[in-house]
Amino acid sequence: MSTEKTNQNGLAASAPAAAARHAIPTYPPPESESEESWVWAQIKAEAHRDAESEPALASFLYATVLSHNSLAFSLAFHLANKLCSSTLLSTLLYDLFLQSFSSKPSLISAVVADLLAARHRDPACVSFSHCLLNYKGFLAVQAHRVSHLLWAQHRRPLALALQSRIADVFAVDIHPAARIGKGILLDHATGVVVGETAVIGNNVSILHHVTLGGTGKAVGDRHPKIGDGVLIGAGATILGNIRIGEGAKIGAGSVVLINVPPRTTAVGNPARLVGGKDKPARHDDVPSESMDHTSFIQEWSDYII
Repeated sequence: MSTEKTNQNGLAASAPAAAARHAIPTYPPPESESEESWVWAQIKAEAHRDAESEPALASFLYATVLSHNSLAFSLAFHLANKLCSSTLLSTLLYDLFLQSFSSKPSLISAVVADLLAARHRDPACVSFSHCLLNYKGFLAVQAHRVSHLLWAQHRRPLALALQSRIADVFAVDIHPAARIGKGILLDHATGVVVGETAVIGNNVSILHHVTLGGTGKAVGDRHPKIGDGVLIGAGATILGNIRIGEGAKIGAGSVVLINVPPRTTAVGNPARLVGGKDKPARHDDVPSESMDHTSFIQEWSDYII
């Protein structure tokens, strides 16, 4: 007599044979396999495991992950259902997202980099599927990538309509013209605002309630430029066409109105450089990856006394 049971969706229950069949691959991906195919295999294995352990989620996991042939199809389906409204129908959005992912492979490459970033940097991210299905910061960035593509194609009314839905659903407001790299982590994400001419580099980590804004009614290039590997703490406000250098760190709650050199730390309101503007203290780590928000505190305390 077989010990394997099935639920109402035909998914194998939590028998040893099923567990072996859906074993989750070892992290990180092997060099011999593409990151995209490896991450998708990981997501499907995790979804199988979760459907078996929690039958209440089985239908959702089957519809959103297990019935699809690729990460692009799954993500397009999920975003369409998250962002649909009476004016932006899910079928319209699904076609829009899928066409965008299919026509521009770099979008999916960025999706994979963002998934890896969340899994690597956020200890609360228990699986790739958890990020794909539940992380609103991750989902907001992927939807923004499509709105940015629409903006570049001069389909600007639709890009702005999509921006509005992203803000309504995820509480993340990124102008479609803003340029964002890959390997991005919006940790918690609520209240993140990114202005029209802002640029965010690769491998950047941004916490909740961060604003990359302008300084008034000026037009033209008026928003911050964030270098690769930057960490921006919760509640930080960075204003104007200023440069935050590669590997810099912005302390939580800071208001930054000045350029910040690479691999230095800015803290306070108004923000000042740890060590002073003439000889700021430098660090050697990549703060967006280490996610270390506290290493500068003693230096900063010594500086302001």
